[in-house]
Order: sequence, then C-alpha cells, then structure tokens
Amino acid sequence: GRAVLLLTLLLGLCCGAATESIRYAIPEELARGSLVGPLARDLGLSPAELPARKLRLSSAEKQYFGVSEETGNLYVSERLDREEMCGEAASCSVSFEALVQNPLNVFHVEVAIQDVNDNAPSFSKTVLDLEIMELTLSGARFPLEMARDADVGSNSLLTYQLTGDPSFILDIRESPDGSKQPELVLERALDREKQSSFQLLLTAVDGGDPMRSGSVQVRVNVTDANDNAPVFSQSIYEAGVRENLPAGSLVLRVLATDMDAGSNGRVSYSFGNVLDGVRALFSIDSESGEVRTAERLDFEEKSKYSFGLEARDGGGLTAHCKVQIDITDENDNAPEITMLSVSSPVPEDAPAGTVVALLKVRDRDSGENGQVWCELSGEAPLSLVASSGGSYKVVTSSALDREEASEHRVTVPSLRLLLTALDGGDPPRSGTAQLCINVTDANDNAPVFAQERYRASLREDTAPGSTVLNVSASDADAGSNAHITYGFGQAPARVLQKFVLDRETGTLMLQEALDFEETGGYTLLVEAKDGGGLVAHCKVEVEVLDVNDNAPEI
Repeated sequence: GRAVLLLTLLLGLCCGAATESIRYAIPEELARGSLVGPLARDLGLSPAELPARKLRLSSAEKQYFGVSEETGNLYVSERLDREEMCGEAASCSVSFEALVQNPLNVFHVEVAIQDVNDNAPSFSKTVLDLEIMELTLSGARFPLEMARDADVGSNSLLTYQLTGDPSFILDIRESPDGSKQPELVLERALDREKQSSFQLLLTAVDGGDPMRSGSVQVRVNVTDANDNAPVFSQSIYEAGVRENLPAGSLVLRVLATDMDAGSNGRVSYSFGNVLDGVRALFSIDSESGEVRTAERLDFEEKSKYSFGLEARDGGGLTAHCKVQIDITDENDNAPEITMLSVSSPVPEDAPAGTVVALLKVRDRDSGENGQVWCELSGEAPLSLVASSGGSYKVVTSSALDREEASEHRVTVPSLRLLLTALDGGDPPRSGTAQLCINVTDANDNAPVFAQERYRASLREDTAPGSTVLNVSASDADAGSNAHITYGFGQAPARVLQKFVLDRETGTLMLQEALDFEETGGYTLLVEAKDGGGLVAHCKVEVEVLDVNDNAPEI
C-alpha cells in the first residue's frame, strides 16, 4: 500500500536478451514484513506460475528484502535506516536482481529509500560558553555553534530560536553553501558591575512533520578586556585529495588572526560540531591549523567531507569556518564477477541464444575506473549479452556438439571458459571467474555398420544352430541413445525361416537345414536401431555350397 511503482517494467520473458527494470519507493524505518510492492504481478507472473517459475532474489540484498513464495510480493525483511545506509547523500536506493526460472531470466529492481524525520537536531556540547567584554558596542555579533541533523531534504532544514534575556537577539546568516549560521547579536550595552553573566537557550527546529528540536544552553560571561574576536582568512576552505593517502598527510591549513595582544591574541584551533567519523579520519593541529589525515581515505566509502572548525583566542572569543574536502577516486578495486545462476546441463540440441548462465559484474570504483568490459576466453560456442544493472547473460552462440566436446578430451562433456572483466583504470585491474557448462546428449547420430555388405559361405550340410557371422554397428551418441538392437528388414518368409538374428549381439545363426538343390544362396537385409529410434541397414549374402548328398537316378 505504501510502496509506489515509479517505472513500468518492460517484460520480455521469452526473449533471452531483453532489458528489464522495475523501481519502488518506500519510507525508511518500515516494520519487518511490510509490503514493498507486488513484484510477481509487476513481472507479469500469475500465482499459478510461481511454483514453476521459482521467483527469487539475488543473494546480495537478501539482508534487506524478501519475496513471498505464495504471493510473489516483495517485503521488508530487515529494518532500513536511511542515514545508516546512505549518510548525507541526497538520494538513497538499494539495487538487486530478481531471478526467475523456466525460462531463465533476470530483472533489475531498485528500491528508493525515502527519508522520514526520525532524527532531531543536536549540538555537540550541552553548554556554549561565550565571554563578551563589557565595552562591546551594541550590534556586535558572535557566531554560535550550528546544530546537526542527520536527516536530509526538508527534514534537515533548520531554524533557530533564542530565549533568555532581552539584552541579546538571534540573527541567522546564510553561508554561500546554503547552511544557516546562528549569530548572537548584542542588543544593548553591558555593564559587568550590574550583571556579570547571562543564561540563554538556543533551540534548533527542523522542517519535518512533526517537527523535532534540540537545545543547547548559551552561557555569556561579561569580561573587561578582550575586544577582538579571531577572524579566519576565508569563510570556506576547499581542498581535493586522492584516496588512499598515507595517514598523517597534509590536506590544508587554515589561518585565523586576532588583533588583540598577549593571551587574548593567541589563537588555538579545534573541530566544531562534527561527526565522530570526521574526527576518526582527520586531525587538526591546535597551534598551526594544519588539517591532516588520521587514517587512509576511501572514495568508495565517502567522496566528500564537509565540517566546521573553530578558532578561539585566549579570552574565549571564537570564530568559525567551514572545510570542504573532495576525495578523488583511485583505481584500487578490481572488478568482481558474481554468478547469479547457472543452468546446467544443457542439451546439445538447444537452439542458439539459449541462456545458460546469469552473472553480475561490479567495480566499486567510479568514472573510468569503474567502467567494466567483459569478455569470454575459450573455444566454447558461447557469447555474452549485456543486461540491465551491470548484469550479463551467457547464451549459446551456435549449436552445441557433445561428440565434438568428447573428442576434445573432456572427461564429462562440458564447455569450460574463463570470464574476464577489465576496468578502464590506469593501470587497469581485472577480475576473472570460471564457468563450466555440462552438455547432455541428443540423439543426433544414427547407427553406422562396420560394413555395408557382409558375405558368408555355408555347406548345405551345416547343422542348424551354427553361427553364420556377426554384424556390428556403432553409434557416436551416449547412454540410451547409443544402445543398438538388431533385427531383420523386409525379407521373404522362407528366408526368415532359415536364419535367426540375436537382437543384442548381432550374431546371425542357421535355424533350418540348407539344400543347395533348392537354392544356392540367400540375401538378407539387417537393421540396426538405436535407443532414440534412428536406424541403419546392411546386406548379408549367404552362399550355399553343394555337397555330394544325392545318388544318381536312372
């Protein structure tokens, strides 16, 4: 009910090289078992077809979704946390393949995970301490820490409210990148002797429905002297670095100056309200302002980091700037080939274009480094056909011949080939996988006699039951298709009375006594039939030799 079908699926279940894709959208945090969409129906499968077609998902994303064997509906099998899965990315989706059998086909499925307002704005500190000199003029501005909201889109749009004392008001300054910086503005002059401190409450409210909020206490101490806050040379510092830099590599250097003297003009640097992951990957020197890597960066994990830095002078005045670091991709991942399904064995009389295997090729790099070319190496009559979502079909490119494979000394008749995937990096990286397809026999070879014509000579006094000769035929097929039985073709009854043929061995034996004076020879048509019904014929000629078995008659 809550799932929305975004793209129409073009079904081509009978076409081996069709491209199929289907897309759903669901909100995050759905309960286990919640419906994502009627996958079987959208694929054109009726409930009656499901047992035979065997609809299932590729193993890669079974941790998030499942498919019902009875209804074919796609449902949630694990809690989905958009922030955990995609972080700060504007869009979030999970892609996988749905497989059906009989005939074998693959469908690309993408489920977009929509953000819900499940995170409240938060501050890194429970109390913000500010020190303001009592001689500070009205209108002076003091940047405050920005709240952080892990949601995205309208759910993360923040507004700020200030309560506590009319001596201060709140103003919001929008940065070039669109973020909103809360600033405390002095509304009227201070008198330390009358009031030395103020307690304020800064509240951040997001744009979700319902709205969520987070608060931090702002504690203002009135001092006598420090009348200049630090000033950064830039409001935004940008840098680009390669992934896999060694830990301790310099990324950039920030600089803030303070016109005061002594301890009031001495500036120290620190992180603002940043994620723990940023602190684990980067470090900042409190004195020099150098930002360095603390661990090796990984473009595939995250390609861009944005966080705030704070400069504080000896009197407690602060300034803030933003740092944006873009990570460039290196070709540090080899292509990965995953076998989704293998249809084996394959009959040798399967038509060209029969799908024998489905595979997926993935390279975690991006751009040219993630572009993958696949090829088959080997002499097997197979070819690759690109499908949707980085999937490929291995199809027969021509007729198969089990007898030819046997002649190539394959113990079990099979087609062996090497799948190779090469990316576009410099230097390129490759991935390989081996595929073995068994080929079953078809009755495509008729029996063949060792001789087209057999000859034998028998004395007319040869005893019945004697062996005349043996006929022999062979068949290039295997199993029952190669099993041969023998029998007579069309022949006169008087001939069939004289001889008998062993059905299994092909041995021709004399059944009745011969008489040269009656006939001097016999011609028989012998038939060899294999287990598939194909036949061959040969001729057998038996010559009868005269013996002196008659006395003269007067």
